[in-house]
Parts: sequence; C-alpha cells; structure tokens
Amino acid sequence: MNWRFWESITYDDYVQIAISIGIIFFAFILRKLFIKYIYFLLLKLVRKGKTDFLDYVLTAFEKPLRALIIIIGVYIAIDYFPYLDQENKLFGQIISVSFIIAITWGLYNLSSSSSLLFMKINDRLNFEMDQILIPFLSKAVRVIIIAISISIIAQEFGYEVSGFVAGLGLGGLAFALAAQEVIKNLFGGVVIITEKPFSIGDWIQSPSIEGIVEDINFRSTIIRTFADSVITIPNATLSNEPITNWSQMGKRRIFFNLGVEYGTSKDQLKTVTEQIRTYLQNNENIHPETIFVRFTEYNDSSLDIMLYFFTNTIVWEEYLEVKEAVNFKIMEILEDANVSVAFPSRSLYLDQESHEFMNHFHSQE
Repeated sequence: MNWRFWESITYDDYVQIAISIGIIFFAFILRKLFIKYIYFLLLKLVRKGKTDFLDYVLTAFEKPLRALIIIIGVYIAIDYFPYLDQENKLFGQIISVSFIIAITWGLYNLSSSSSLLFMKINDRLNFEMDQILIPFLSKAVRVIIIAISISIIAQEFGYEVSGFVAGLGLGGLAFALAAQEVIKNLFGGVVIITEKPFSIGDWIQSPSIEGIVEDINFRSTIIRTFADSVITIPNATLSNEPITNWSQMGKRRIFFNLGVEYGTSKDQLKTVTEQIRTYLQNNENIHPETIFVRFTEYNDSSLDIMLYFFTNTIVWEEYLEVKEAVNFKIMEILEDANVSVAFPSRSLYLDQESHEFMNHFHSQE
C-alpha cells in the first residue's frame, strides 16, 4: 500500500512538496533576520523618541511576532503542498486560533505589573497608584484578556458562548455557594486595595502574621516572615484583622527604666540625668521632638530613671546600632559619676529581742 502511494507521487508533486518545505525554512530564516535587523532597528528608532510606550509595545510583542512569521509561513506553504487543502475548515480554524493566541500573548505581556500602560494612566488621570494596586490591576486585566481570547476561540470552533453564559446564570446559585470562600477572599483583596493599610515591601503585623509583604493576588497575600519563610494568608482573614504597619513609622521608640543604687546621692542623680538628656538632645541619630530623661520612681531596690525617646531611623539594624551607642554612652556617664546600676536585692532587719535570742542560741552551741 505504501509502495503504491509513493508510485502515485508525480514529479510535480515532488516540486510542490519541495516548495512547501522551502517556504517553511525561509520563514524560519526570515524570523531570525527580522529579529536581528528589522526589529532591533525599529526598537532603536523608537528609543530615540520622547515616549517609552512604543518601546514597551515592541518588547512585549517580540516573541509573538516571531511566532506570527512562522504561522504565516506555514499558511503559505500549505497552499503549495499537494496533499493538504488550504481551504480546509479545520486548517483555517487552527490558523485563526494561532493568530488569536499570538495576539493574546502580546497583550498578556503588555499588561504585566511593570507595564508602562498603568504608569501612563496614572500620569494622564493624576490617579495615585501604589505598588500593591498595579499588580492587582495587572492580574485583573490579564484574566480579562485570557477570558476574551478563550471565548473568541470557542466561537471559532462553533461553540455558542452566549448559551454557556446563560447556563452559568441558571446554575449561578450553586456556583456562588461553592465559590463563597473565593468571593470572600476576592472582596477581601478589594478592601486591602482600596483602604491601602499596607503596600508591597511593607513590614506589617497582625494577630496571625508578621513579616514583609511580597505580593497580593485575588485570593491571598504573600508575606515573608523574619524566619525567611513564606506564608500565604487569605485576603478575607487579613482584611478582618487589625494590621499594624511598622513601615509607616516616621521614627522608632526606645523606652526603658534605668535603675541605680539607693546609695546614689541627689547630686549624682541630677548629674547623671542631665548628662544623659544633653547627650540625647545633641545626638543627630535621635529625633529631637520627644526626649524624656527623668527620675521617676522609688523602686523596691533601685532609684529609677525613665528614658523615653525616638530614633530617626526605622530600619532594624540601624535602630540597634543607635540603641547600642546610647547604652555605651550611658555606661560611660555612670562610670564618670561613680554611680552603679542597681540589681534586685533584699535587706533583712531583726528587732532587739530576736537579736538577743540569736546570740543566746549561738552561746549555747
């Protein structure tokens, strides 16, 4: 049977097959030449202009353009191939779907979270977009693009999309019940986006989590903890919790009580408090607005000096460096004033009768 098939091929058929294969090879060569010369020439010309948008469009459609050249080459090659019909309905559908996928691919790249499209909208409408809103909008646009593409492809193969949508309407109640958690998380994400309690890169704390926000999507928020683990928390949970945004601190507090021994004199105590206060007021790393250094308490085993002030930095490592420097300076001031830090202690006092009894007891021994 195979032998008869090869005997049936004529010289003209061989020529047509060779032309088809040659067209496909030419398409691959053209794709390489186009990207190497024409595409990069266009990119260079666009980058000389005042706008970056065309540059981003060309970059987004680079790979889809490569695919389109091959698709066009295959379409033309089939016209010469003797055993395939270019007018075949299935072949036409496959080519159409290939074009749709290539265009969808380019639009998908164009709507990435780093896209200039959102930046241009921000500039034109003077609408403030933060780092958390742009990725969320990007994901929404991408979902819409894919949904439209799928519906167009379905119609291309003869499926009635309107009937499918109507079917969803009839089964909407069951779908809503099954997807209520998804809907809760979606609305939780919308609440986070609109209220803006935090942005990507912020250090946040809630009753259930503490860490740095890495991403937010339709269902959940991605947070990297200080143990360097990644936790995914549902938006519905996070949006219903009190959230402390530590990154919004303008300054960072230091508060503690410094206990000195009861043997410290009044003059020594005044000297120590004044020198510590003066040091903090002249320290460029300390916020000058709120500085309290006061003798406040007669504690059980110490005279307590309250220190309450803020560092200019909120960065954890820099904050610790400032706090360490302050502690060393306080040690130096205490040493110069000959004042010792108190430690918990207890004194035992005996009345005269107890004292005599103890002496009598020892004498009997």
